[in-house]
Amino acid sequence: MAKKIVIDAGHGGSDPGTSANGIVEKDLTLKISDYLHRRFDELGIPNEMTRTGDTTLGPSERPKKAQSFYGNSNDVILISNHINAGGGDGAEVIYSLRNSDKLSKMIADEFIKSGQNVRKYYQRRLPSDPSKDYYYILRDTPNNESIIVEYGFADSKGDDPSLLKNNWEDLAEAVVRAVASYAGVSYDAGSTGANTYIVKSGDTLWSIARKFGVSVDEIKSKNNLSSNSLKLNQILLIPSAEEVPGDIYIVQAGDSLWSISNRYGLTVDELKRMNNLISNNLSIGQRLVVKGNVPSEPMDENTYVVKSGDSLYQIARTFGVSVDELMNYNNLTSNLLSVGQVLRIPNSNGSQKVYTVKSGDNLYSIARENNTSVSEIMNVNNLSSNLLSIGQKLIIP
Repeated sequence: MAKKIVIDAGHGGSDPGTSANGIVEKDLTLKISDYLHRRFDELGIPNEMTRTGDTTLGPSERPKKAQSFYGNSNDVILISNHINAGGGDGAEVIYSLRNSDKLSKMIADEFIKSGQNVRKYYQRRLPSDPSKDYYYILRDTPNNESIIVEYGFADSKGDDPSLLKNNWEDLAEAVVRAVASYAGVSYDAGSTGANTYIVKSGDTLWSIARKFGVSVDEIKSKNNLSSNSLKLNQILLIPSAEEVPGDIYIVQAGDSLWSISNRYGLTVDELKRMNNLISNNLSIGQRLVVKGNVPSEPMDENTYVVKSGDSLYQIARTFGVSVDELMNYNNLTSNLLSVGQVLRIPNSNGSQKVYTVKSGDNLYSIARENNTSVSEIMNVNNLSSNLLSIGQKLIIP
């Protein structure tokens, strides 16, 4: 059954929603909703918006407006866009009691790939009647698959305000990817792959090059730049795939850095250096350079991608640093971690060396290469077996 989308820009008109750090909820939710509308149009998914301007929609009017387009059929996905408040940090997705968590989980996973941590995806019940949804936009849109997407906290002391102001399009595109996959629609980057980029606060040539899978020199050459200095709102031309030396690979569903590097006869480290990657996360539709010269500019710091079961204590112990050092270095305000979260690792002042496991490695070969023993490596890393995984970090005594 083909899916249809209703996009609800939260608040509006006389109801501004939350306001903090230069973010006004009603304005940002409308920008996000406009973006989703354009992208769903490009993907050929029927969609409508509850408001297209600064319009007031009350609690009784909004659900009726949402169901005025496609009715109360269960093939309709209602996405109500919001910005959170309350001092937390990270995205949340709330789904209706009548639906499964599948779509919400897919959105959460795509948020993580886009660099936003996820607090939770969940259901909330009305205290006076636990059989009903707490939020009226879910409760009063029967049969639709209705969700509320909270993209982050406007009043966060973490990185949410920066993400919401500077990277909201990336977060919106994460929702597009998840919905397209859920609806069984072939995804492509559409106009998000345009050959121009507007410089935002905090951007560097290095970060922009990494975003588009090209090198700093290629961007400088394309724009006749003589230095690495950028100006806010500066428009940069981005080299197209045809202009990038060597072969380009477009990331597909199920791909990993290991599978792609193995296909092209590269190591994971080589592939990351060629594309200026600092984590193992990939996005469907991402362009990767898979041949050509390896950029000489080194990654400036160690990074670690959080896996299921990880804790700050375990990660700190692995890298020979303290939990406090790890938290301070990453501006963390709590011990909570999200799977896929990228942590920067401060340099250890000790004598320990960190080794990243590659294809073909085993404990014996690593121990021999580093003039130590298998038992010493197992002891210092608290290993209970000889099994290793590619990309695993080992402390070398």
